[in-house]
Amino acid sequence: MRVLLAVGSLLLLLLGTASPASAHAALRATDPEDGSVLQRAPRTLTLTYTESVGLLTDSFRIYDPENHRLRTGPADHAPGRADTVQVPLPKRMAKGTYVVAWRVVSADSHPVSGALTFSVGERTVTTATAPDQAENGTTTSLYNIARYLAYLAVALVLGAAAFVAYCRPPQRAVLRPLFVVGATTLLVTTLALLLLRGPYEEGTAPQFTSLGHTLTTRPGELLLARLALLLLAVVFGLALRRWSIPRPAAVTAGAILAVALALTWSAAEHASAGIQVPLAIASTTLHLLATAAWLGGLAALLPTLRAGLPPEVVTRFSRMALTSVIVLVVTGVYQSWRGLGGWQALTDTTYGRVLLAKLAAVALLLTVAAWSRRWTARLAAVPAVVPAAEVLEPAGGPALPAPAPPAPGIPVRALRRSVLAEAAVGVVILVLTTLLTSTLPGRAAEEAATAETGIPAASVTTVPFTVGANGRGKVQITFDPGRVGTNSVQAVVYGANGALAAVPELRITMTLPAQRLGPLDTEVADRGGYWATNSFDLPIPGTWTMKVTVRVSDLDQVTVSRTVRVTR
Repeated sequence: MRVLLAVGSLLLLLLGTASPASAHAALRATDPEDGSVLQRAPRTLTLTYTESVGLLTDSFRIYDPENHRLRTGPADHAPGRADTVQVPLPKRMAKGTYVVAWRVVSADSHPVSGALTFSVGERTVTTATAPDQAENGTTTSLYNIARYLAYLAVALVLGAAAFVAYCRPPQRAVLRPLFVVGATTLLVTTLALLLLRGPYEEGTAPQFTSLGHTLTTRPGELLLARLALLLLAVVFGLALRRWSIPRPAAVTAGAILAVALALTWSAAEHASAGIQVPLAIASTTLHLLATAAWLGGLAALLPTLRAGLPPEVVTRFSRMALTSVIVLVVTGVYQSWRGLGGWQALTDTTYGRVLLAKLAAVALLLTVAAWSRRWTARLAAVPAVVPAAEVLEPAGGPALPAPAPPAPGIPVRALRRSVLAEAAVGVVILVLTTLLTSTLPGRAAEEAATAETGIPAASVTTVPFTVGANGRGKVQITFDPGRVGTNSVQAVVYGANGALAAVPELRITMTLPAQRLGPLDTEVADRGGYWATNSFDLPIPGTWTMKVTVRVSDLDQVTVSRTVRVTR
């Protein structure tokens, strides 16, 4: 158990300090378009996302060229469109560049934020800046840790319950601390998630003033349902100890409670958004239950092995674990297909890379589990061996002593070590699963990069730079359409405060190292506030190296490199 605590503590630290992951929803299109120049002021700002989104009390902030916040009408969804939001704009808007900062909650319960600009009449070097609406580090860390502990706790509780119901160990008292720790942790983490939910959505420091709003949202309602189910499960457990309830009725009631509890996760995560939602929720629920039966069952097996138990109990657990693995493989393949959308997303998206890490951990877990099954078979064979005191008398020969049976202590100790290793790898898998649930799926990333017409969107790359003591900023570079052939290139320079900045020189070159091609100069020219060219040819697909040279004064300039993937 000390090994499990050490592994869990380390991974909790990593999870708590990890950078915030992208949520499921992504901005698909805007009207006005990001970076566009309009002849007339728009009457409405419209943002369309890849899935339905929820609005916060202050989801949209719009700043004029003088960095004054505009008085806008209340934001609301477009009629019949849960994925589209409209914000009424003032009738009179001065010429110049406007900055829009937005933050919404995706259908899978994760907040997502961003910013865009549009100009009326002409682009201006403006003092308007997009306010920082990124996640609060403390709130995000606490929320992520609570989510992971909740996953761990539900696996312990449900897995231990499945172990008792199916494997029927004679010594159940040794599992009581496991149930107490698991149920207490699940209760505390659910309350923490409920209190942190509002600040997590708003991106603010931990506070409890938004609890009333949280209770009216779907994630808040599911957390309340989880609390109610947990309390009901505690009452059910006490009833089992006090009264003699028939085993079929107890197992049926426990199974219903377990499914309902698992639904409070699957109905709030990635399965609740995207394609095939009912099937995805059912698959995710089965996946969570199978994970709990296997990993939580392992945690229950460890103390019972130490206390001593009949080999048939271990054999039953081996069958339960094998069934869980089959369910995990089937549901995992479906969820991977649904989340990725294509093989390329395995390596090109964060979701795919985390999924690869989880698959590697699962492969290691299966390898260790194979060793556990071998020791389980040896332990089960011990009682069947004839005791050494007896003799065998072969026909026509003298009596011979029977072979000595293998010592049961050896298989038990070996099985305990392999089970402990399985549980340690299982902790890693739970962390990776938690990260997957808060990472933008590959299919959603593809949807975000594809316009409603099905034509891939332009390739946009943001390149931060630092030059001199105080020369910091970023260059937003757009290749349209971002594929092989003729492209238009547009580059906008932002200063350290997020406002548009004018620079005396900007040069962008492209090199394809794999083919020893380049550097090709894009020859972007100053268009009065931004740099652009209408015709730059990208002849070959591949991973290109883009070098951006920014000169901010007669003496200060810097060159920064980024990779850009070009497709056919």
